[in-house]
Amino acid sequence: MTRGATWKISVYGAEHGIPHFHIETRRSRCTVGIHSLKVIIGEVASRELREAMDWARDHQAELLKQWNALNR
Repeated sequence: MTRGATWKISVYGAEHGIPHFHIETRRSRCTVGIHSLKVIIGEVASRELREAMDWARDHQAELLKQWNALNR
């Protein structure tokens, strides 16, 4: 969906559970709830997590729209 210098945010279809997105880096991955913006599972380095969460905070509506479109 979007990419920073060392991270990307993805929303996938055919997912289960609460609406969420994934922050992926070269070395790690975590899953974050769209509504709460809290890490559900996984771990990403603090700088990358902070950058991706800043982006996600400003784009929560887009993330939820994408989740709903892919996970009917």
